[in-house]
Formats: sequence, C-alpha cells, structure tokens
Amino acid sequence: MTDIFDRPFAPAEIEDDCYRRWETHKVFAPRGDGPAYCIMLPPPNVTGTLHMGHAFQDTLMDVLVRTHRMRGERVLWQPGTDHAGIATQMLVERQLQREGLERREMGRTAFLERVWRWREASGDRIVHQIRRLGSSCDWSRQRFTLDSGLSEVVTEVFVRLYEQGLIYRGKRLVNWDPVLQTAVSDLEVLSEEEMGKLWHIRYPLVDGSGQLVVATTRPETLLGDVAVAVHPEDPRYRSFVGRRLRLPIVGREIPVVADDYVDPEFGSGCVKITPAHDFNDYELGQRHHLPLVNVFTPDAHIRSEGEVFGAHWQAPIPEALRGLDRYAARRAVIAQLEAEGLLERTDEHRLTVPRGDRSGAVIEPFLTDQWYVRVAPLAEPAIAAVETGRLRFVPENWTKTYFDWMHRIQDWCISRQLWWGHQIPAWYGPDGQVFVARDEATAAAEAQRHYGMTVPLERDPDVLDTWFSSALWPFTTLGWPARTPELQEFYPTSVLVTGFDIIFFWVARMVMMGLRFMDEVPFREVYVHGLVRDGEGQKMSKSKGNVLDPLDLMDGIDLEALVAKRTQGLLQPHMAQKIEQATRKEFPQGIPAYGTDALRFTLASLATQGRDIRFDLKRVEGSRNFCNKIWNAARFATMQVEHVDDLEGESELLAPERWIIGRLQETEAAVNDAIDQYRFADAAQALYQFFWNDYCDWYIELAKPALRGEGDFTVAQQRGSRRTLLRVLEAGLRLLHPFMPFITETLWQRVAPMVGLGGPSIALAPYPKADLDRIHRQSEAQVHWLVAFITALRSIRGEMDIPPARPLPLLLQGGTAQDRQRVRAFSPWLFSLGKLSSLDWLEDGQEAPPAALALVGDLRLLVPLAGVIDLEAERGRLERERRRLEQDLQKTRAKLAQDSFRERAPAAVVVKEEERLDELERALQQLAAQEARLRELA
Repeated sequence: MTDIFDRPFAPAEIEDDCYRRWETHKVFAPRGDGPAYCIMLPPPNVTGTLHMGHAFQDTLMDVLVRTHRMRGERVLWQPGTDHAGIATQMLVERQLQREGLERREMGRTAFLERVWRWREASGDRIVHQIRRLGSSCDWSRQRFTLDSGLSEVVTEVFVRLYEQGLIYRGKRLVNWDPVLQTAVSDLEVLSEEEMGKLWHIRYPLVDGSGQLVVATTRPETLLGDVAVAVHPEDPRYRSFVGRRLRLPIVGREIPVVADDYVDPEFGSGCVKITPAHDFNDYELGQRHHLPLVNVFTPDAHIRSEGEVFGAHWQAPIPEALRGLDRYAARRAVIAQLEAEGLLERTDEHRLTVPRGDRSGAVIEPFLTDQWYVRVAPLAEPAIAAVETGRLRFVPENWTKTYFDWMHRIQDWCISRQLWWGHQIPAWYGPDGQVFVARDEATAAAEAQRHYGMTVPLERDPDVLDTWFSSALWPFTTLGWPARTPELQEFYPTSVLVTGFDIIFFWVARMVMMGLRFMDEVPFREVYVHGLVRDGEGQKMSKSKGNVLDPLDLMDGIDLEALVAKRTQGLLQPHMAQKIEQATRKEFPQGIPAYGTDALRFTLASLATQGRDIRFDLKRVEGSRNFCNKIWNAARFATMQVEHVDDLEGESELLAPERWIIGRLQETEAAVNDAIDQYRFADAAQALYQFFWNDYCDWYIELAKPALRGEGDFTVAQQRGSRRTLLRVLEAGLRLLHPFMPFITETLWQRVAPMVGLGGPSIALAPYPKADLDRIHRQSEAQVHWLVAFITALRSIRGEMDIPPARPLPLLLQGGTAQDRQRVRAFSPWLFSLGKLSSLDWLEDGQEAPPAALALVGDLRLLVPLAGVIDLEAERGRLERERRRLEQDLQKTRAKLAQDSFRERAPAAVVVKEEERLDELERALQQLAAQEARLRELA
C-alpha cells in the first residue's frame, strides 16, 4: 500500500477522498445526545457561482460547525438555495433570446417549465462549489425556496398575515426597473456617482409679475410637476409662497409651497415637486396633500396623458413628446425650453445615479399597485428582542445600526412583476374584489359567497419578493407549520453568520417573522462579518478587474485562462488590456494551486471582528507553506516510529516534552476561547504560532537529540520523546481541523492509530480541551532559556555570515549558578542545535580572545572568530551591501520628495514607498552595527 508520505503534499490528491469519507460515514448529520447547535446556511442564489464573499462566510460557518460537532453537540448546518427570482428569469430569458424565442409568446406555463428544466440541469452548481470548500452541511436536508413544501408554507404565511391585517395592496412609489419592468428592492439598486447636468429652468408666475428659477437634473419629469417648493425661512422666496406658477411646456398652473425639506444652498433654492417620480417629492406631496401625476409607462416612455391621482383634473401631454423614451424626451424638453427662452443655464453636475444591479438600467421611482407588509406591528417585538438581550449582535456596534433602521422602518413592498417565484395567492373578481386564499378552490368558494353566484376569477400575476421566502428560512426549513422534532430541537438556531449589507433586508425580517410565527427569535446571536476587498483595500468588481475566483485559488489556473476569465463580462471592455498587463505582472505563470485548506486558513486568519478584510495572495501562499510545514512535520514524526510497539512501555518526559505539552494546553485554551467569541483571526494566529514556531521550528529540533541518541538518554526518555512527538501532533491536528479539514483528516488517519486512537473521521473525534494543570512552569522556563541560547548563537552566525553547518567553538563568561546548571543539563541540545565544536567557560578576570558576542540574560556567549571567518572578505561584502542600500535609499527618497508622485500615485502605493524607506534605513543601521563589530575584532 502506498504511504501518503511517499509524495509531497498535493491538495488535489486528498480533497475528494476526504469529502467522500465524510459523506460515506454521514459525518454531517446531527448525532449524539449533546446539546443542539444549529446554523442556517444563507441560501445562495441558484444562478450563482462561488465568489470570495461565499468562501469567506462559509469558511467561518464551517469553523463553528466543525468545532461544535467535535465538542459532542448535536449539530445541524441546514443548507439550501434561493430561487433568485430576477436573476433566474433573466438568465433563462437570455437563453430563449439566443434561440429566437420570447417569454410572452411562450406563455407563463411553458416558460416556467423551461425554467424548471434549467434548474434541474444547472441549478446546483453553486452547491457543488460550496462542497468543494469543505463545507460540512447536512446535504440530506437540502431545501430550495421553491420546492413544493416551502411553496405551501410561503402561501400559508401570506394568507395568515393577510387575515391578520398585516398584508395589503396599495398604490405607492417603488424602485422600478424599466428594462425588467418590475419593482426591485433597495438591495438590487446600485447607486454610484456619475457626471451629469443641472438645468436651471424659469417657471413664470401666472400673473406675469416675475418668475422662479428651478434647478433640476431630470427636466423630462417636469411634465408631472404639481408644485415648486422653497424653504420657509428663505428670505428670497418668502413672498412667493402660496402664489401660482405656469408649468413650462405644459401650461398647467401649480402652487409654490414652503417645506423644511428644501436645501436653500442647492441650485437656486427652488425645487420642482414631482411626487409620482421622486421619493422625497412623494413624502413632501403627502405632507402638503398634493396630487400625483405619473407621466411614464412601465418601460419609461412618455404617456399620452399623465395619470392623475388625488385630483379630478386631467394632465394632457404635448403630442410631440408622447411615446418618446425618457432620454429622448429629455432632449426634446430641453430644446423646447431653449426655444421658449425658459432655460436660464446648464451646469456640469456630479450626481448619484441608481441602476438595477441585474439590468444596469437607471431605476425610476414609479407609482404602481403593489402588495405590502405592514411592518410597524412586526418591528416592535423585533426591537424589544434585541433590547432585552434575547438576540445579540457581534460585534455589538451593529446593534445601533439595527435599531436605526428598525425605528425608521417603512412598509415592505413584497410583490414583483415576474413569472418565476411564489405567485401571490390572490384572485380577483369581475369588479376587482380581491380574494386571498390558500388555493383557487377556496378563493372560488369565497367569491361565490360574496357575489351569491359563481363568477370567473383571475389570479394575481405577480410573484413575491425573494426576500419574503428567505425571511421564513429558519423555521420553514425545519418543518413549520408542523411541530417537527427538528423544529423543537433546533429552533431557535444558535447563530447567524452574515454580512452587514443585509442586516436590513434579511436579518431584521427573519427576526420579525420568527417572532410572529414562532414567538421566538430565529437565532440567539448574529455574527456580522466584513466585506472581502483586494490587497489595496478596493471593493472587488469586474470593472476593476480585481475579482478573484476561489476555485482558481484552490485548483490553480494558467495565465491564458486567467486573462480570459478576467476579461469576460467587463462593464468597461477597454480595460481588458490593462487587466491583462496587471495579471502578467502579478502572476507571470498564472495562479498556482494553493488548495482549499490554504484558502480557508487565509480567510479565517484575516477575519478580524467586524472589519473588512484585505485579501492578498501572499497570505494564501503563506498558508500553503503552512500546510507544507505541517505535512513535513507529520512525515518526520511518523518516521521516528518503525512499529507501534516502539511506543509501548515506560516513558519519561524531558523538559522539551513537558514544555510542548504545556504549550498545547495554552493553545487549546486560546483557540477555544477565540472561537466562542467569534475571534477567528486570533484562533488562526494561535494555531499558526503553535504549529509553525513551537512544534515545527522548536520542538522537533529539541526532540532530535533524544530521538537520535545524541547524548546520555535512557530508553524511557527516548520513548517519551516519540510519544510526545506523535500525541501532541495528533491533538494539534484535531485542534486545527475546523480551519483546515482536508489535510488534518488525511494526516489524522495516519497518525491517530499510532497513538491508539482512530475512528471514521477526525471530524467526529473530540475537540481538544485544555488541562492547564499540565503546564510545567519549570520546564517552560528551561526551554525558554534554551531557545534564547540557540537563537543567540544563530544570530551570531547570521550577523557574521558564518555557514549554518560550520561547527563553532563557544566560550561562556559570567552568568548565574542557574545558567551553569542549565548548560550542564542541556549540553546535548546545545551541541546538537548550536552546532558547537567545543564549549568552555572563561573564569573571572580571564581575557577573552577577539570574538563575536551575544547575551542571554547575564550570560555572555563568545564565538572566537580567528580562523572562523575571513575578516577582509567580510568587510568587502559589507561595503558592497552598504553601497547598494544607499543607492536604493537615495532613489526612494527622491521619489517621495516629488509632489507629482504623491498627488498622482494611489495612497496604497505611497504608503508602500514610505515603508520601503523605513526598511532601508533600518537595514543600513544594522549594517553599520556589523561593520562596527568587525572593527572591534580587528
């Protein structure tokens, strides 16, 4: 049988086998009789692919899930996917367009059949990618927000809320995507600054005595103006309040009103009020009881006549503007204003433009009939739950964000003008009377009672906002409304891990719905993580070309394929060349295969509580090196035991063994505490410190003298070193497993049987728990002294450029009685690790020969250099190095002294140059100290 250590660490060769092992042994299903622990996987879009945000979030959840499972708790990580109404419908419509088909021509039934076929064929792609990340979800319980069971539950919730007076239908202003022709949520709107114009338009007074100049960025909407507003304290316009203006182009009379909303400093201080096409105007219009005039069609073209709400007059639109799209209408309105002498001037103006995240179209505030949830009654108990501590946010500062939003909450628009989704369970009679019911038969029966006869009913064509079904996720996936064992055991869930950007859209709504239907919060804690940014702190986006695919980092990708991926789907195609150039500079050979464990450990190590993380590939490379270090350490440890019998019998622990056992206890305590407090970066740092520095760099080296018999070691002492080497490794692998599941599973299956342990998976082995009584302070002090001694010797070698393998004579002087005792006790380690040829003491007053000096407390370490180094050659080397550093220092100073560099270069580049300046200055200082040391030896 081939040993795993016959080859170097290769992630691709172990990851599939590990995941098959976990699924074969049903590791991810709840087991045992420990306390319940449950996390809900935020359902990713069924159209989605794994991105860095998923990788980050899912890694943190898996760390929690694996830790609690190993602690013996009954763990459920509930997975599933979201039907992603807009994204999925758009994707399938594009497929149809390539085939020359159109959704409306097919009809709703045929179109939905086509979407379901797509879902069956391709809809689980994101799930497979999440599995690749090592996520230990209970896939046997996977749900889909549109599966039959959840669809019935969504209908049930809608009907109950309607019956309780918490759902209603009304005409209000919504975010409207004129390309998709549906209402969209705020989360689906991307607002970015763009350059535009500010047009200053003259609105003449009806009596001909003057005019007001109104500044607007959307002159086409003046067709729907119903007033001009000024600030009540603005002395320029106080006398105009209550007077009438003639609306340009249209000729309709409109009033001048006063309102605190108006900013006197913006534009002219006069604001046109179009309540049907602006959210702020809508609120102002409600305060002043102004009518609403809608001048747009659903596809953002000008109507033949404005729809008037709240008044009994008509709003005809000039024939020349009818049917024009909004931007053509803008040009026509501006031209007519110029022709009539009503355009005073045009200014360049930077403004915030809202665009649909799917279509890229500019979003219109649009007046439509929609279904709403009356949120205020639901918000009150959701606020109280946090105030009373039933629900806690981590970090705590997100509590304020939650309260700020909840206290300003408005009714929730839950209808979407789509076909893919949960169709609203409402039917309309011939006169528009609505019947909300769980099924059509029930609606028909209610209609018959209402009308006294059988009448034809038409079902509402709209579907529910995707966030509506997602808000029910914590309890519906556990079987509600039935009182299932899972619901009783796992609800409320333990923690929700999520990003801050959906506290409003998802977290708060889950809290409201959970309290409404379960009379309990859906989770006890909410851990809010930051966003993943690139190494320069920029948000990852295709247009910037800085998006990294987690699968590319795990599996590797060559340069040609990487460039092709970077240039696909760019919003700005002209950037493709820039991206390719940057890619070739950053990854000359493409991205190597770092493996899943390296990516996961990097993400966890960057998860500083509550902060956005800067993702740097150098950190992934460092994590891959960490994997190699652990792999090679395990290879060395297992090679020390030819037969398991070599570990049997009496053993004795030396100081290094007692020290590493104590360090393991301290690390176990630190890691457990950090995980419990969601300080993932601290846990990762503690693990890295233990494995890399304590175990690999020092303990393995400290164990070698006994293992090799390089001293007067007994058989029991040698056996103690072997046992400790393997037992500490085995426990360390269990401690590391939640962060690096694949490499730890593979190594544990090799190491555990050697120490009398084993099982189907490390994931079911107990998580290490610290025993602080095993910390041996005397051994700890001894090893710290020993490490300081060896480090001092190695510093001399480094400073004097002495080859590591060259044996050195060592003279000792001064120190304490304890130092002398330790030198005697640890001489095998000093000779072996220090590569000494001799070790002698200088008596008090005895003159030392020319030697390099290092101190360990009061103990002087002297390495005579006669015959060890060539002083002249060393002086020449140092002189050449000094000249090189001085040249680099001069160039860096000159660059930083240029104002043009500081003004034009990105801030991160300037900071790097400043850091380089500091590094060069420190290097020259160290070089000067070495040169001074040589002069002393001459």
